[in-house]
Amino acid sequence: MVNFGPGNDRGNEEMQFDYLFRNVTVIDGSGGPQYRGDVAVKGDRIVEIAPTILGSAQHDIDGTGRVLAPGFIDVHTHDDINVIRMPEYLPKISQGVTTVIVGNCGISAAAARMKGEVPDPMNLLGEAGHFIYPTVDAYAEAVKEARPAVNVGTLIGHTALRNNHMDSLFRAANDVEIQAMREQLRLALQQGALGLSTGLAYASAFQSTTEEVMALAQELAAGNGIYTTHLRS
Repeated sequence: MVNFGPGNDRGNEEMQFDYLFRNVTVIDGSGGPQYRGDVAVKGDRIVEIAPTILGSAQHDIDGTGRVLAPGFIDVHTHDDINVIRMPEYLPKISQGVTTVIVGNCGISAAAARMKGEVPDPMNLLGEAGHFIYPTVDAYAEAVKEARPAVNVGTLIGHTALRNNHMDSLFRAANDVEIQAMREQLRLALQQGALGLSTGLAYASAFQSTTEEVMALAQELAAGNGIYTTHLRS
C-alpha cells in the first residue's frame, strides 16, 4: 500500500488535486491485470486514473515501487467492541483493511442484551458491561461517536438472539421464542444490519433445529439480508 508520508506538500497554494500518486502499480479490484499509472484524488473521490496525469496536487507522492489498491474488506471479524474501544485500529489499517464486518459466528454486540454472565462464545467479544447496544441503531450511534478508522458493517448473531429470548441456550427454541427472534431480526434488518450469522458448532446454538434457522432465514429473504454460518462439526 502507498504511504501518505513521503511526498511534496505544496502548502496553501491552489491545487488541482488533493493527492496525486505518481508512477504507482495499480491493482484496481476489477480482477484485471495490474498496471502502472498515476492516480489523482480530490476530496474523498478518485477523479482520474491515467498513464500520466499532468496536474498539481496538495500532496504529490512518488509511488515508484509501490502498489495502490482499494481498501480491503475483512468479512469475518469479531471486532464488534474493539472498533468502539480502540477506534484508531492500527492492526487493521496498517494492513490495508478499511472495512470490517462484525457479528460473525452467531455472536454480535449489536441487538444483544445480557441477563447475567456472558455465554460462550459471546464472551469472545467482551464482558457483560460491553453489551449495551440493544438495537442496531444504538450500536451504529456508538460507532459513529467513536469514529473508527475503518468502516463497519454488522451481522446479527443467532446466539445473541437466542440469549435475548430464551432461558436456556442448551435446547431448541419453541415457537414463541422463534417468533420473538424473528421480530427482533426484522427490526435489525430495517435499521441496517447486513444479515444473520449462526455459530452452530458452539454449544450455545448446537441444539437449535434446522427449522429454527430456516424461520430466521425467512426474514433475510424478505429483508434482502445475507446468511453466514459456522457449521456444526
